[in-house]
Amino acid sequence: MATKRSIFEEVGAGAQPPVTPRGGLIGAGSGRGARRGVRLWLVTIFLLVAAMIVVGGLTRLTDSGLSITEWKPVTGALPPMTEADWTAEFAKYQASPEFRLQNSQMTVETFKSIFWWEWSHRQLGRVIGLVWAVGFFSFLAARKIPPGWTGRLLLLGALGGAQGAIGWWMVSSGLKGTMVDVASYRLAIHLGLAFIILGLSAWYVFLLGRSESDLMQARRAGEKRLVTAATGMMHIAFLQVLLGALVAGIDAGRGFPTWPLMNGSFFPEDAFYVPGGGGIWHAFFENPGLVQFNHRMLGYILLAYGITAWLRGRRSAHLATRRAFDAVMAMLVAQATLGIFTALTAAHVHVAITHQIGAVILWVLILRARHLARYPIAGSIREGTI
Repeated sequence: MATKRSIFEEVGAGAQPPVTPRGGLIGAGSGRGARRGVRLWLVTIFLLVAAMIVVGGLTRLTDSGLSITEWKPVTGALPPMTEADWTAEFAKYQASPEFRLQNSQMTVETFKSIFWWEWSHRQLGRVIGLVWAVGFFSFLAARKIPPGWTGRLLLLGALGGAQGAIGWWMVSSGLKGTMVDVASYRLAIHLGLAFIILGLSAWYVFLLGRSESDLMQARRAGEKRLVTAATGMMHIAFLQVLLGALVAGIDAGRGFPTWPLMNGSFFPEDAFYVPGGGGIWHAFFENPGLVQFNHRMLGYILLAYGITAWLRGRRSAHLATRRAFDAVMAMLVAQATLGIFTALTAAHVHVAITHQIGAVILWVLILRARHLARYPIAGSIREGTI
């Protein structure tokens, strides 16, 4: 039987309050807190990898990369502790081609200075591996990894492990025959993989900085032509990094300290001559003049392409995207200037390492511009955005 109600009773009295609609349900189960934690962990890895690239560059510029002639991923973490240990380590180096053919006058004390550079480089690699392993398995055990991210984070660790093996493959090339440096193409692969790891870390940090619902909505407003332009610039920049490694690998930056010509010529003389013999294709890796010429020409191409991409980016409707392309353009000009000074100073250590740091910054800025072109941030009409 229905309950009688007073005509003076307020409508809706005793009824359940209406349910307030909640937004963001798409990303509600994606573990927002976990995303922040994983992002901070990836930022740490990113900074360590960036430091690794800089230390690696200094190791090459100081000719320290062949000072440790063994690969001991675990026991090698401990440096020589006594004079007897240093004597034994130096004896191993004395058996290398670099010592016999180039550094035969080196003393133990001088050896220590190059040893510490290579040891620091390897030690930093161990730290990166440890940070990744502790973070990954901790998040995995706590079930804090956001959905769909386990494979991505595992890939990052696998690439790091491969990088360690490639590093030794590179060093081993300079420990036999008459080699006094590592093979330049192996150095290029080693540095290229470092930039891939750095780029993936940065991209993941960008993605985790926003919720899944925000990314899905932003992707609908993505500017495809701008993404294509940024992707092209990314590929050219990566190829330029590889060519830069070839230049460093054979000290090609020290042979032509002039600009814009190369010792008075646009195209270097004997560009296809290879001291050790071999086919013409060897010259693209081993002839200092041709290697530096290719690096210079691709630098001009990257700058020209970057200007085109920047002009297109300036027409974006999104303020953050426009500013991102402005930053890329500014860094492109700075990096080109640094490249010129590197050539003019015959790859002076301080200038050359600044040039390499510039490559890291430019690489990340290009990736950031690409990210914002693909996932634009909506602003307000007052800010000139949609």
